[in-house]
This record gives sequence, structure tokens and C-alpha cells, in this order.
Amino acid sequence: MPVRVGIAVFPGTWSERDCQHAVTLAGGEAVFLWHKERTLRGCDLLILPGGFAHGDYLRAGAIAAFSPLMEEVKEFARRGGPVLGICNGFQILCEAGMLPGALLRNQGLQFRCQPTHLRVESGQGPFMSQLPVASVLSIPISHGEGRYFADAPTLDRLKEEGRVAFRYCSQEGELGSNHNPNGSVDAIAGILNAQGNVLGMMPHPERACEPLLGSADGLQLFSAVLPQLVSR
Repeated sequence: MPVRVGIAVFPGTWSERDCQHAVTLAGGEAVFLWHKERTLRGCDLLILPGGFAHGDYLRAGAIAAFSPLMEEVKEFARRGGPVLGICNGFQILCEAGMLPGALLRNQGLQFRCQPTHLRVESGQGPFMSQLPVASVLSIPISHGEGRYFADAPTLDRLKEEGRVAFRYCSQEGELGSNHNPNGSVDAIAGILNAQGNVLGMMPHPERACEPLLGSADGLQLFSAVLPQLVSR
């Protein structure tokens, strides 16, 4: 049987169909989980997709973090289940306390929708284990509040524990302010929790899953994690 992937849907979510398509391309079976549900329906992997959950009132992801479904997501993650938060999903994971730090308004206060390059920084956890460290992926962004921030002790801990998943970079993998589209601290584009089973990232891998879209690099994340869950 294919791996069952639950895709959370909040009022204002708009990337669930793109994620469903990526999951299908990777050989999985996608089901949608409404934010009021209190069961995960036997899913092996959970995705919190992009969008504007509850209109991003208060702060991006702040209201969604209190949805009934998120209690199930937290328990699933505590048991070691893999959880991927993309863009608004990353914001929700931070607001729910599942990942450290916060996503702030982009530097310059402009909404940024453009291709970016990401350098793979960690090989930890089910999402990253099949991605060569220091390899470069071409994955687009689309956000207005994607500037990752954390205090110095948190950043030190993330680096020491190998929990920085991706950094914005040039096509050749070089770091620099010219390649950081939103001003994220230390060019961070994605991070992991302490166990490595929860990944939050601002770029949209589901938008880079076919050559027709300009890049198929994003499909690597889905294709890497799904085979590891077949025997779960």
C-alpha cells in the first residue's frame, strides 16, 4: 500500500492541491485533514502547506496553532512521526512551539515571489537523510513574512546540533546578502526540531516537482521521505 500522507487544511490554505500533486508524483496517497478534525486517519506523514491560515490575523499562523488538529499533529510528532511545514506551515509550527524562532516581515517589507537556491546544511532526519550536504536545490519562495529570526543562544543551539536544514545561497552554493531574499538571520531557509522529524521551510518544494515548473528539485524531499515510511 502507498504511504498515506495527511495534508492539513485551514481556512485560507491554498497550497494543499499542489502538495497533493507532489505526494502523488512521489508515489504516496494524499488525504486532506480539516483543521477541526481530531484524528489523523492513520496517516504516516503530515504536511502543513502554504497559504494564509485564518487570514494570518494577529500573526502569520498564530490562530491556526490553536486548531484542534494541531493537538494531534503535536502528539504525532512527539511519537516520532514526520511533519513538514511549508511557508505558512513553517509559521504555524513556530507559533505552536514545535520549532524555535519566528518568521517576521521580509526585510524591505515587500512580498517576495521568485526562484531561490538553497544549500543543504544537514543530513539529519527522514526529510534530509537522502539529500547530499552542501548540494544546491532550486526551489521558489512566495511570502511576505518569511524572515527567520531567533535569538543568539537559539541560533547557536541550532548550529551545534545540526538543525539548520537549508540556507539561501547562490547557484554555486555561496552565501551572501545578495542571495538572501528576505533578510533571514544567517540566511536560514529551514530548520529541524531536536529529533529531526519535524522540518519547517519557507520555500515551496511542491512548486518545484516537475521540469515544466522550472525545477524538479523539490520532489527530492518527498521522494526521500516516503520510501522510509513504507515499513512503518
